[in-house]
Amino acid sequence: MVNYSTRLHTMELGPMENFIYLIEECDSSAVAVVDPAWEVDKILDYVGERSLNIQTILLTHGHNDHINGVDDLQQSTGAEVFISRVEAEFFGLEERGWSMFEAPHQISLGETEILGVATPGHTPGSICYYVDGNLITGDTMFVYGCGRCDLDGGDPVAMFHSLRGLLEQFDQTTRVFPGHNYSTEKSSTLQSERDGNPFLRFDDEESFVHYRMELHDQVRRAPYGPEHTS
Repeated sequence: MVNYSTRLHTMELGPMENFIYLIEECDSSAVAVVDPAWEVDKILDYVGERSLNIQTILLTHGHNDHINGVDDLQQSTGAEVFISRVEAEFFGLEERGWSMFEAPHQISLGETEILGVATPGHTPGSICYYVDGNLITGDTMFVYGCGRCDLDGGDPVAMFHSLRGLLEQFDQTTRVFPGHNYSTEKSSTLQSERDGNPFLRFDDEESFVHYRMELHDQVRRAPYGPEHTS
């Protein structure tokens, strides 16, 4: 998918249907890999076949299924790893030598600026990354879904505000690229999410928390499709 000066490559790897994203700066062939996990050899083969240069690793959050390939990829490429300070401190990752930042934060990839925005809820320091009309949402927003809030410091009230904040901050034509292939579609737009994501129907914290923590898992199973209000 080509947008302005960057191209977004999507790989689905591992047993948990993870999406790993490669943000390519087209003029320089520099690449940032988002949430490298599971099959690092396939990532390296992919960039090698296309003569791309991995310079940066961006982490949306600290769960093992999103970071278990970081060490191998960093050792192979020398890439700089970025994680939010809140997330690193919560998961005890401060000694890994990764670059910790306070969101919102701009991360440079060549001449391209990638914006990391704080979206707590799934974990305390979850981050979404925005570049050239594309929003990589990790486990914050899935296509027609959102991440669990009952593990590792999850907070459904924070998730409620994070999801609303994404709708308020970014244009509705923004493309959404989630951390897992849990839906009938691999990507979406914020407008489609506003129209069909049941987690975005709620105007108050209490109703959202009740749906996220009690009702959702009783009434929905993946793959998630749009649920339009009548």
